[in-house]
Amino acid sequence: MTSQIFPSDVQQSLDLVGIFVFALSGGLLAVRKNMDIFGICVLAEVTALGGGVMRDLVIGATPVAAFTNLGYFVDPLIAALVVFFLHPEVERINRAVQTLDALGLGLFCVTGTAKAHDFGLGAVSSVALGMVTAAGGGVMRDVLAGEIPSLLRWDREIYAVPALVGAALVAVLIALDSLTAATGTAAALTAFVLRMLALKYGWRAPRAWHRNGSRTSEE
Repeated sequence: MTSQIFPSDVQQSLDLVGIFVFALSGGLLAVRKNMDIFGICVLAEVTALGGGVMRDLVIGATPVAAFTNLGYFVDPLIAALVVFFLHPEVERINRAVQTLDALGLGLFCVTGTAKAHDFGLGAVSSVALGMVTAAGGGVMRDVLAGEIPSLLRWDREIYAVPALVGAALVAVLIALDSLTAATGTAAALTAFVLRMLALKYGWRAPRAWHRNGSRTSEE
């Protein structure tokens, strides 16, 4: 299968690391919103698994992977407990968490695109689901927390764009019959580097302009 880019044990280990870090970000937002332990666990689970669940439901890969692999479900709960007891310490290493989050973004946009292709979707749809796999959980997290999703806010560094670039590279590699562990890793690292550069330099997507050339006023 195309989606089996890495050896199964390696891919599962990478998945668990990515899921854990995504769950940390969900748990931290729950703490900032003054939620209780249940709310922390819910946001951690949704952030970590939401994108993959949406992808699997769209492509008909049921039961979804998040509920057939116990490790995938328990991993976010462990992250939620870490945040519950140690959230000040986790906040202090937020830069490291963002770096690992960017690595997870790169990994999941690659594996999500490849899995969508395995289920018969075309290049454009596979790329879209690759992005959803990487960023969909964050959107669900923000909606549940009563916030505008981060990837839709002009004042946040680009997040979906790196995922789209990584997913598009995977689609091209599949079309060229060149998707391997090495090329898949290169696509994931491309998304990772773009995300890290966006964080470093504050890259943001452009906003709407008036016809006279000035930006729209901020409300």
